[in-house]
Amino acid sequence: MALIAALDQGTSSSRTLIVDDQGRVLASAQREFTQHYPQPGWVEHDPLDIWATQSATLSEALARAGAGLRDLAAIGITNQRETVVLWERASGKPLARAIVWQDRRTAAQCARLLADGHATELQRRTGLLPDAYFSATKIAWLLDHLPGARLRAERGELAAGTIDSWLVWNLTAGAAHLTDVSNASRTLLCNIHTADWDDDLLALLRVPRAVLPAIVPSCGELALARLGGLSIPITGLAGDQQAALFGQACIAPGMAKNTYGTGCFALQHTGTQPVASRQRLLTTIAWQLGAGQPVHYALEGSVFVAGAAVQWLRDGLGLVPSAAEAARLAASVPDSGGVLLIPAFTGLGAPHWDAQARGLLIGITRGTTAAHIARAAIDSMAYQSAELFAAMQADIAAQGAAPLSELRVDGGAAVNDALMQFQADLLGVPVVRPQQAESTALGAAWLAGLGAGLWADAAAVAALWQPQRRFIPRIGADERQQRLARWAQAVQRARGWADETG
Repeated sequence: MALIAALDQGTSSSRTLIVDDQGRVLASAQREFTQHYPQPGWVEHDPLDIWATQSATLSEALARAGAGLRDLAAIGITNQRETVVLWERASGKPLARAIVWQDRRTAAQCARLLADGHATELQRRTGLLPDAYFSATKIAWLLDHLPGARLRAERGELAAGTIDSWLVWNLTAGAAHLTDVSNASRTLLCNIHTADWDDDLLALLRVPRAVLPAIVPSCGELALARLGGLSIPITGLAGDQQAALFGQACIAPGMAKNTYGTGCFALQHTGTQPVASRQRLLTTIAWQLGAGQPVHYALEGSVFVAGAAVQWLRDGLGLVPSAAEAARLAASVPDSGGVLLIPAFTGLGAPHWDAQARGLLIGITRGTTAAHIARAAIDSMAYQSAELFAAMQADIAAQGAAPLSELRVDGGAAVNDALMQFQADLLGVPVVRPQQAESTALGAAWLAGLGAGLWADAAAVAALWQPQRRFIPRIGADERQQRLARWAQAVQRARGWADETG
């Protein structure tokens, strides 16, 4: 039996899944690592912590599966996207802590790019907006603020990359410096039409090509890990959200997944031609399934506050002792009793992009109870996600791409049956929850298995995916539109609240 190790390097922890050639998860291990906040708005990780925890979980997961390195046919990697590491090629030593995707230290530089009129061209070439979220300005910041780093980078002495690149470098003992197309597409440096670094963008954002990794497909014979005296092929590589899309077997245009966590990440597969967004969504590379194969694309949008709204009920209001109790409380009433919660605690993301919006609880009467407020908090995840997919459908319809036919769901809140039913009602399409909830790591495993030849093609991989429950819309179009219109009214009242005079 051939085994695959799926390395899932996330923002707060590193995980490994051991998956067999039937797609079954045999064992897993997880370790958290320290988050560093040296200044307001700065978020950093120690790259050595990342490597140590990821390496440890590989050993632990293999032991739990009763297997060893010799049993591995392939390694797949998925990672927190946009986080960057700068290290010395000769020694492999990081020059500084990694700058995490959440870090905002380069926001002023991105504002200048916007003010100087670069947003349109950046979006045309990269599918992204000028924002500190993405990797390029982080790399430039490190080169500018570490003594001698820029000159050394230009001489080829330094290497920079996202976390996938850092893991590959360590797994291969420095023999390979690479990233896959999905991770490269999140840097602001990759032209998504050519799937290569763009010289004009490199010049604009002041990142020398010599410091960057080679861009490779998301699966295939990418590199050889050197572990325990063995050579084990690395055959799968993708950013976490793209890996989750693949792990949900969304291999055809129109298929989509939504991950319900602290926030929500929604991706819809749009085929082999990028769909330019007019709704301020992101156009991203989903994957490339082998050298010479076509690049596949997706539209992406994010909800800033999803499960975090329930955390606020628990930690901010003290209304419930746990998220599970919030779900139980919400289920004790048939609906929110007309109460709506707009959880714009840090502004609104796509499709509004209103940093001045603030949270709003509206529709309260003397009959409102804690259960209604809990239900409104949970409902808000579905309302915000419905807005995202409405924006996606507007973009897709404008370019004749395949519309949404069903939504596949994962993440912690996807276990809530009432939420999933409400999501189906608001979308007007079925919502499908899979048997295997570990979509991100599973996607990395499936990419690796495909790249290693354990499965013939993407269709064979998709056949491994199995639904656990299907939620069918129960309300009609008129009621759906009434609910969404009422939500839109509440959102409008929350917008622009924290203006300059407020």
